[in-house]
Amino acid sequence: MCGRFVSTTTPQDLVGLLGELRWDPAEAFAPSWNVAPTDPVPAVLERVDRETGELLRQIRPLRWGLVPSWSKDPSGGARMINARSETVHEKPAFRKAFAARRCVIPADGYFEWREVPAEADRKKYKQPYFLSTGSVMLMAGLYEFWRDRTRPEDDPTAWLATTTIITTDATDTAGRVHDRMPLTIAADDVPTWLAPDLTDPAELHHLLRRPADGALRVRAVSTAVNSVRANGPDLLAAAPDPLGLAD
Repeated sequence: MCGRFVSTTTPQDLVGLLGELRWDPAEAFAPSWNVAPTDPVPAVLERVDRETGELLRQIRPLRWGLVPSWSKDPSGGARMINARSETVHEKPAFRKAFAARRCVIPADGYFEWREVPAEADRKKYKQPYFLSTGSVMLMAGLYEFWRDRTRPEDDPTAWLATTTIITTDATDTAGRVHDRMPLTIAADDVPTWLAPDLTDPAELHHLLRRPADGALRVRAVSTAVNSVRANGPDLLAAAPDPLGLAD
């Protein structure tokens, strides 16, 4: 799975990578070195402007943890942070979004944990590892809109926009740390991936890529990242690797 990641890429950085993007200057895209479920995350997507009919590529914050439009309430979103690529096109929670509401979520890398066995002088604990490619990872995502039907439809606070990250079996170095890893979209394939009129599951699956073909950089980092309240670039500092999994 991908349950925590780093996101410090600015909208201006993404313009250099993906071309023209729109965003609301009033929306804050603060860097985070410890993005956790239910946090707002920057996502690049394409939507048709209701007034002009123009298809616009935009970056907007989405809450991490997808809430299907048919959900009675948003409480289950925290459990829907990932969608398995093997079944994403058929699962009721994801299939409509996979067909029509896709996005990319920029990340510097992500965290995974491995348990360190207890020894005579210490208890067992979970050692975090940071996995990255050395450049921006455009993680493949889906997004959905959920409406609170106790409020008027024209009330902006009645709508919740959420997202999930598509994952697959981990290979190569990533597989040493965890059995799942996020999938990414190559920058050249982003226009095709975002296009709302592309709905064929086979074509969409063809665009999904393991970052760095699975050969990710791996380093042990401080257990401070284990707390969702911790944040800051110091979380990425290399730490001793008790399991010998780091590069």
